[in-house]
Amino acid sequence: LPACWDSQLSIKDLHFDGVPVRIYLPRKPSASKRRGVIFIHGGCGIFGSIRSYERICRYIARKSDSVVVSLGYHLAPEHKYPAQTLECLTATVHFLRTAETYGVDAARVIVCGDSVGGTFTASVCQELRYRTDIPKIRAQVLIYPFLQALSFNLPSHQKNAAIAFLSRERTVHFILKYLNKDCSLKEPILAGSHVPESTNLKYRKWINPDLIPDVFKLGYKPPLPTLFLPRVHEEVQELFEPWVSPLLAEDAVVCGLPDSCIVTCEHDVLRDEGLLYKKRLEDNNVHVTWHHVEKGFHG
Repeated sequence: LPACWDSQLSIKDLHFDGVPVRIYLPRKPSASKRRGVIFIHGGCGIFGSIRSYERICRYIARKSDSVVVSLGYHLAPEHKYPAQTLECLTATVHFLRTAETYGVDAARVIVCGDSVGGTFTASVCQELRYRTDIPKIRAQVLIYPFLQALSFNLPSHQKNAAIAFLSRERTVHFILKYLNKDCSLKEPILAGSHVPESTNLKYRKWINPDLIPDVFKLGYKPPLPTLFLPRVHEEVQELFEPWVSPLLAEDAVVCGLPDSCIVTCEHDVLRDEGLLYKKRLEDNNVHVTWHHVEKGFHG
């Protein structure tokens, strides 16, 4: 949808240090500075836009009486990874520095995103956790985020493997498209052949079905051991970087994150990644609010 007139909101298309943004400002005067919401849309890094999230951002701005900034980061594969994360970082820093220009209290700015927008949100908050030259992010909101690419055999991957919109197979296909990789790598990655045993052992403390509450593991069957394929591993090194897999960030990073809200859906292959990140945050004394939508699905 285009940025058309709204009786409650003033809507402007701008650029924050070269990054396209659409800002939604409530028209009603406020006695004090408003909260700010940076919204990062989903779409696997290859779909979606400011326009496709127009209704959602208007709704958030109206209902919360906040100034909403929707980020229009450039999409892959035309704009190669990690351009998307870097643009989200750039626009976030710009808004934190200029928040008062838009009537926003810089100490009350949250970052919010759905799906890969949740990935970018997690990455932005990890990158900015100890910056002292800009105001701190008040909170992060992760709506069914993608958070790791080591295992595609968690209980939610098995249970929701063939669910519409985002199946288990499509998840890996879109990741490879996003990273501009050969999609023939999909099957060995689904099997876990891209992960050396040493890496599996290193991250078992964070990515492990045993960490998922039993109520979410009904019918789960541990996968059979798979053969490690060094060639595949070499082709997809990006999957092990925290910008793609924020769940792999070290505790020294996670403990510095802001208050968090995580939304998971029962019928979603990514459900367990939200549950695992929730546990990691709580283990590092980060306050977490969790909303689980029992009949919800990705998208």
